[in-house]
Amino acid sequence: MDQYIIIGVVGSGAMGAGIAQVAAVAGHQVVLYDNNAAALEKAKANLTQTLQKLQEKGKISNADDVLKRFTFAGEINAFAKCGLVIEAIVEKLEIKKTVFADIEKNVSDTCILASNTSSLSITSIAAACGRPQNVMGLHFFNPAPLMALVEVIPAVQTNPAHVQPAKELMHRWGKTPVVAKDTPGFIVNRVARPYYGEAIRMYEEGIASMEEIDNAMVQSGGFKMGPFTLMDYIGHDVNYVVTETVFQSFFYDPRYKPSFSQKRLLEAGWLGRKTGRGFYNYNEPGTADKPVDNSNNTQIVERIVAMLINEAVDALYLNVATATDLETAMTKGVNYPKGLLQWCDEWGAEKCLAILDGLYDSYHEDRYRASILLRKHAKEGKRFL
Repeated sequence: MDQYIIIGVVGSGAMGAGIAQVAAVAGHQVVLYDNNAAALEKAKANLTQTLQKLQEKGKISNADDVLKRFTFAGEINAFAKCGLVIEAIVEKLEIKKTVFADIEKNVSDTCILASNTSSLSITSIAAACGRPQNVMGLHFFNPAPLMALVEVIPAVQTNPAHVQPAKELMHRWGKTPVVAKDTPGFIVNRVARPYYGEAIRMYEEGIASMEEIDNAMVQSGGFKMGPFTLMDYIGHDVNYVVTETVFQSFFYDPRYKPSFSQKRLLEAGWLGRKTGRGFYNYNEPGTADKPVDNSNNTQIVERIVAMLINEAVDALYLNVATATDLETAMTKGVNYPKGLLQWCDEWGAEKCLAILDGLYDSYHEDRYRASILLRKHAKEGKRFL
């Protein structure tokens, strides 16, 4: 593990700075690189302020000691002595490939290069490198210092021997690592898509209002946030783009089809809370507090949760991750009230299948096709856990 003493981070935005903070607090020397000098200075000021607050709260003993572990670099050759470099820049594949090829020229032959991408192909990124066996995905969740989950994603080319040390390193950083196959969206951003997509579908069809759907998922489903509130919180420039990327990457599978309702918000610049308006208008207090009809709660929750369960079951069937890692990812990564496989076991696979088959019979859309594994478990009365 000596090779991991010095950690490099590419990109000093919220995500990159957050990852750098995690590594520094864990005791590493950290090189935080950005070719934008103003962004780098802003990150330094923000990290200084954040570390001081952590010291005041007793979370760290000495902010100055942690800050001394940082090197704020404007040149990529500052990574020369790093054992691990994590990229956290814009979600554009060609830009990432160019950056990885540049980093590789400035590090040792044994340095591991990792991408924090949430949905792009690690294999494609690795293909830009001369040593693709040293490339993998380490997907942190925002905000990185607070969120426990990290998806560890080996590419097709990744040396399998790198996976376990990466998991061990994440444990030492106080994180909860799960291993995911290099498929679109990995675990969380794949399995979670129906939470947004099916909610929007019901809203567009007039089955329920946004307020009714949000209320149902929180009050009856036990989720921390309803889907419309959550999309506004994440930002449509992020949430919609991930949906579109996953949809395209899955060869336009209708299960991941984006919605015009959300696309129009993106086009209007109504990105959610950060712009004051998204699905809800945050410039008018109380607009999300309209009277709510609870009569549809069961129908709303069962439809969305059945779709989520089906995604988790299909991910298990296709060996995207183990059952344990699937459960951990959804409870730690997006704070679901329980794992989806556990939820299926509590309902019974027969109930979940009946909901999906009922939707398929009504719509005749491939969007509602049940996973073959769910169908088998329902037929044989099996549990997943």
